[in-house]
Amino acid sequence: MFEHLFPGERLSRFYRFLEGKEFENLSPFSKGTTSLIFRAKLREKEVIIKLARPDSPRRNLEREAKILRLLEGKGITPRFIEYGVFEGLEYIVREFAPGKPVLHADVEKWHLVEIVRKTALLDALGIDHGQIQGGKHIILGRDVWIIDFEKAGFRKPKNLTSALAMLFLNDNSISKRIMSKFGLDEEFLAAMRRAAAEYKRDGNAGRILSLLSGL
Repeated sequence: MFEHLFPGERLSRFYRFLEGKEFENLSPFSKGTTSLIFRAKLREKEVIIKLARPDSPRRNLEREAKILRLLEGKGITPRFIEYGVFEGLEYIVREFAPGKPVLHADVEKWHLVEIVRKTALLDALGIDHGQIQGGKHIILGRDVWIIDFEKAGFRKPKNLTSALAMLFLNDNSISKRIMSKFGLDEEFLAAMRRAAAEYKRDGNAGRILSLLSGL
């Protein structure tokens, strides 16, 4: 999967490096524009290892690691384990988030509530994820996780309003599924737009949660 980006001998060295840190069952998982993703086990825990791509001009994983450390114990993202450098390439390790991206998942009412709660908490912490609206970085399973903070930063946050746009207010495949599943109409959308505007003014997500409670 990664051979053209990470030649076999270098990949073998990386595996040996990780095995020396007690990682087991290492395997390629996916690749992004700036990183290569591996799955593994560490002391019986399923983990993800994100390694900077050798051909990427960006080096953002140290910043992501700092944000993940700040989010420890908040229940927003899986537990951060380690940041390091291998042969000049940054890597981070976190626990695996089981489930499906909201883009493909069957969304339940409690998922929606947790998405609102967790994105509002991110806003309150002053951290803007930067990629909420795409639907790939919110994982729904037995819990709701927000992952991949590589493009996150301490700027004016808009996590919750981006989530509302994705889930309800914009015309996309996710909002269409949710509208159909819960039988939502234009009256509900108008109320959600007003609630989103209130949230922008005062930072109180209560009205949004109240609307969701009626689904």
